[in-house]
Amino acid sequence: MEELVPGLQAELEHTVIAADSAAQWGSGLVEVFSTPALVGLMEQTAVTALVGHLAPGQTTVGAHIDVRHLAATPLGMQVHARAELKSVEGRKLFFKIQAWDELELIGEADHERMVVDEARFIGRVQGKRK
Repeated sequence: MEELVPGLQAELEHTVIAADSAAQWGSGLVEVFSTPALVGLMEQTAVTALVGHLAPGQTTVGAHIDVRHLAATPLGMQVHARAELKSVEGRKLFFKIQAWDELELIGEADHERMVVDEARFIGRVQGKRK
């Protein structure tokens, strides 16, 4: 690994669309930003924080996320997420992530990612097809 040090951060913005809705994801029946879409945005933000900081041939995979979805967000509203790398323990990376809509904090998460050798990881996954 290269420079994976606590404090790495990234921020992303996203406009909530119908494909993000709880009704679309099957996680509810209402047209609001779904928890699965929130989790996806949170993970994407953590991955973005690592761009340029992994050794060639390395990538990360999500290992655990403990998320609290605190408030509903209507379609069409902007959501902003920020991820910060809080600690590194060997190949384990621990993030704190928060997300806001245009009015309030809507979610927070503790997220763990694992650094893996991409070719080896893909080889193991492909091996499941045999």
